[in-house]
Amino acid sequence: MRNRQFKLSEEARNELRGAYHNCDDPLAKIRFQAVRLYGEGCSTQDIESICGCSRSSLMEWCRAYRRDGVTGLLDHRNGGNHTKLKPHQVAEIQLLLECYTPAQLLGQEQCVGAGEFWTVPDLAHIVRVRTGVVYQSATSYRNLFDKCDFSLQTPGHYYKSRSAQAVMAFEEELEKN
Repeated sequence: MRNRQFKLSEEARNELRGAYHNCDDPLAKIRFQAVRLYGEGCSTQDIESICGCSRSSLMEWCRAYRRDGVTGLLDHRNGGNHTKLKPHQVAEIQLLLECYTPAQLLGQEQCVGAGEFWTVPDLAHIVRVRTGVVYQSATSYRNLFDKCDFSLQTPGHYYKSRSAQAVMAFEEELEKN
């Protein structure tokens, strides 16, 4: 077994403790704690069981700490399409979807179909006009529909041999009863 090269000074331990106590991100806290424990000489098996991480993640976090210090252990991801709209913008879009039809907001000529029901292209147009945000995929717009509590509606299927008179007679019979 080789000797561990990674050892923390008292100053580095205090820095990691301070970062741990001042951080709100639970995943960053785990990284701070894991690197501190490893630097204090705890076994990797103990650290894996305490922090719930893998050995490869632990070694990657130690490399990041050596290279960049505490900032190397923070989450630097920018986020994807879901971060483009702020919560107040999503609420505004949801209100528009609930209160208006596409034809009312965009005009009949700019709507897909009759303009009675919201479609992905209609939503894309209203999001671009109101917020200036353009998503790269239609899935992001579908996710926005879901976030606004709109569900996917599929058109009804009708039999070609269906008689309109028979349907009207059936509906009249239902109204009588």
